Amino acid sequence: MPRLFQLLACGCVLVFVLSLITCGSEHSSDELYVLVSANIQVPYWKTAGAGFSQSASQLKVRYDFVGPDEYDPKAEKDAFDKAVAKKATGILVSAADAKLLKDSIDAAIGAGIPVITVDSDAPASKRLFFIGTNNYQAGVTGGLRLAAELKGKGNVVVFTMPAQANLAERLRGYRDALESHPEIKIARVVDIAGDPRVAFDTTTEILGKEKDKVDAFVCLEAQAGKEVATVLNSNKVTNKVVIAMDTDPDTLEWIRKGVIAATISQKPYTMTYVGLRMLDDLYHHKLPNMSSDFSKDVFAPVPAFVDTGSALVDKANVEAFIQMKQAATGK
Repeated sequence: MPRLFQLLACGCVLVFVLSLITCGSEHSSDELYVLVSANIQVPYWKTAGAGFSQSASQLKVRYDFVGPDEYDPKAEKDAFDKAVAKKATGILVSAADAKLLKDSIDAAIGAGIPVITVDSDAPASKRLFFIGTNNYQAGVTGGLRLAAELKGKGNVVVFTMPAQANLAERLRGYRDALESHPEIKIARVVDIAGDPRVAFDTTTEILGKEKDKVDAFVCLEAQAGKEVATVLNSNKVTNKVVIAMDTDPDTLEWIRKGVIAATISQKPYTMTYVGLRMLDDLYHHKLPNMSSDFSKDVFAPVPAFVDTGSALVDKANVEAFIQMKQAATGK
């Protein structure tokens, strides 16, 4: 009998210890993690959605990927507000317009919903931290390659969307990289406002004006590069430099053909895959005060910035990049 009592006592202690170890780690059916973006049908965001889905599947939690099918910051804000109204467990958001989203992000934090920005930051908001590319460094990388392609001299047109903090940082990186090349001028910065046709039409217009000599086109977001390449190819123009952004299939094909000189790859899959796991950890190990300014706290329980990395892709490594991408996605 004493021996049986000891075994039962040991068993009870073991059950108690295991319950402590697993406490807070089990997922419940009411957990819902939401990814919000402003243009969810483009290849870049489909890749991000795949990372989010894969992470949710592994953690066995519910998830939703919401936002407009075409670039629309106001519709993105509406989708974000609906996720807050649903009392989402945690939200990842790419801020197409940081000023527009600020109050909504702050309201979510005030309601106890952790918010992490991915891809494009909203640093003036109360978001917990940012996961994504070091966009300034990506701009520097592109600027150095641009200078090499132009051999230190030429006029450049930049396609961007100034309201997005990530694109503003890329442009700042380009400008700094070109400071030591005074004969390279950024002659024009064009806001495509989320519409790649603006890049197509502007490039067509520029080619028709001999007096506006342009030697290079820089595309700071994913869609403009292939539009510029299409115009140049259709007009049989071969003496222009194109530096693109991201790695959708059309961009990679234009690199293969030699129309685009290089592009900067990002890791949208990694941003959302890691982001969901961080939200999950914040849910199960809640912060004492989500409104704290963690950027100034040397003992902060969260980082200020998680750099997911970027790389230059050109004709020298595009085939290896495509093979790697196919191995990862099965496509």
